[in-house]
Amino acid sequence: MTRRNCFGIVGAVIVVLFGVSAYAHTLVMAQDASQKTAVPTAAASAAAKASPELVGALSKEIGGTPEQAAGAAGALFGIAKSRLKPEEFTQVATAVPGMDTLLQAAPAAGAASGAGALSQVAGSASGLASAATAFTKLGLKPDMVAKAGPVLTSFVTMSGGAKVGSLLAGVLK
Repeated sequence: MTRRNCFGIVGAVIVVLFGVSAYAHTLVMAQDASQKTAVPTAAASAAAKASPELVGALSKEIGGTPEQAAGAAGALFGIAKSRLKPEEFTQVATAVPGMDTLLQAAPAAGAASGAGALSQVAGSASGLASAATAFTKLGLKPDMVAKAGPVLTSFVTMSGGAKVGSLLAGVLK
């Protein structure tokens, strides 16, 4: 075998090993990402059971699992809780069975791409930005926030009355 052929074979082996390594790395990263979003938490499972009508309606609208819907509802109710007066949020919470478990099912808040401080200054945009971040953490598309709000508002209006529904609708705009 000539030296030229040897270098050719060694080069081909290196290229193949590099390709296999990159492919394996891609698979591991994809598996890690799916485990972060696909594995339901105990809080999300409990929330789905605590408020089955709301979670079912939301799951159907956003095309997610009940656990994803519970986390999404928790994220949006968390925004409402931060924007409403305590007595107003109590009215909303009273209209929703399992509110505490829904709030616990929301993903932990965190700034995405350094936008946290800017979002906080932006007022109403901060809530929508944090909801989009939470939806992404749940494995949902951020644009599902726009579909989820009306489902929650409708549920709260039916169970708590028009005044309570209006309170929620006002903070989820």
